[in-house]
Order: sequence, then C-alpha cells, then structure tokens
Amino acid sequence: MRIAPSKDFGRRERQIMDVVYRLGRATVGDVMGRLPNPPTYSAVRAMLCYLERKGHLRHTRDGVRYVYEPTVPHAEAQRSAMQHLLRTFFRGSRVGAVAALLDLPGKELSDGDLARLRALVRRARRERLS
Repeated sequence: MRIAPSKDFGRRERQIMDVVYRLGRATVGDVMGRLPNPPTYSAVRAMLCYLERKGHLRHTRDGVRYVYEPTVPHAEAQRSAMQHLLRTFFRGSRVGAVAALLDLPGKELSDGDLARLRALVRRARRERLS
C-alpha cells in the first residue's frame, strides 16, 4: 500500500495522523486532547471517519467507543516520509539530509549516538562493497 505523503493531507488530517501514529491507537477523545486548538468532538470524529474512508485508518469497537489505528505500520510510514523528505528538500541526497540533521542546534550527540552513527556508516560501507 502506498503511503500518502504529508502534502496529500490537510493540516488537521496531518495533525490527527501524527497523534494516532504517536499513540499507536486512539479514540476521538485521545486525538482531541492532543490537538492544538481542537475542533469539536463531532468534527474530530468526522475527520477520523474520513481518514478511514481514504484508507489511512481502521477502527475497532471498545464498548461504545471506536478506537482508531493506522493501516500502515509506523516503520513503513516513516520510510515513506523520509523518502518524500529526501526528494523534496535534499534532491535525494542522504548525505545532505544527515548533514542538515547534524547541523541542527540543540542537544549535542552523546558518545552512544556517535557510536551508533559510526556503526551505521560501517554497515553501509560493507553493504556497498558486497
């Protein structure tokens, strides 16, 4: 199944999908509680139903409540989003994307972070040579 890039979602749809992915499963109330300036309960419920009709969510019943979850696993959605990000902002350059991430201000990388990055670079080098 193809995952819709974020440009295929409206602002609220993207916010709702972000909440559902972050939680793994969510009710209308869960989503409302995590949206900035949330619309009405009915509006959130309608948007969840709309996202379900579009194939991005599915629901199960928990008593009288519907519990929504993504139809695409988080790892697959993450890969698709990264591919879209690479194409859109870095002309497909993984090096450009990694460099941009490393240049971001904020918390410094720990020794463990740097060791993990070194291991990933070594693995990429081995895979390229095989």
